[in-house]
Amino acid sequence: MFPLEKRVTVVCGHYGTGKTNLSINLALDCARRGERVTLVDLDVINPYFRSADYADVLTDNGVRVVGPNFANTNLDTPSLPAAVKNIIAEESRVIVDVGGDDAGATTLGVYSRTLTDADPDVIYVVNRYRSQTTHADEAAQILREIEATSHLRATCVANNSHLKQDTTEATILGSMAFAQDVASATDLPLRFTTAPRRLDFTQLNKIPNIYPVDVLVRAPWE
Repeated sequence: MFPLEKRVTVVCGHYGTGKTNLSINLALDCARRGERVTLVDLDVINPYFRSADYADVLTDNGVRVVGPNFANTNLDTPSLPAAVKNIIAEESRVIVDVGGDDAGATTLGVYSRTLTDADPDVIYVVNRYRSQTTHADEAAQILREIEATSHLRATCVANNSHLKQDTTEATILGSMAFAQDVASATDLPLRFTTAPRRLDFTQLNKIPNIYPVDVLVRAPWE
């Protein structure tokens, strides 16, 4: 299934939920569909997991990448290209990868008016196995903080529950009740559930709107 419904998509969530890997997969899928797509990396918080650090694989597959001016260096200066507002306002597909929690959403707030004008899809990514979001009420509270800081409202939930390289079919299946609870607690639809493409989808295909992803993002120590 193809989970994107609008031209501009914002991907937000708690630290470690897998936002960047999901954003990259979404951008690559758009490019495979023949779309002109730009991935905007607004993560100036986390030095280890940033979309711009994967610019080579993205650009090789036809994805334009715009991110912090100093990505791929040892500098963590939170400087963003002035062109971001123009890119969001363009007619091509745009995916915005946001830093974790309300701290990362602060950067998103800078572009809130431009994004609001673009009527974006705002996907709230959850991971059942991430600390501080193991219960639906915790995940709902984090979303409220993100929304208050970014001045944007989420439009759906994406279940991206995983245990990195230890993710199994049981990991995904065991996360479904949690994902439904988050959707209920936030009054948002659960649009899709991700699963690493390497898994056996015999049982996973029974999950509504399952979205296979490649695991591309890894920490430097992995």
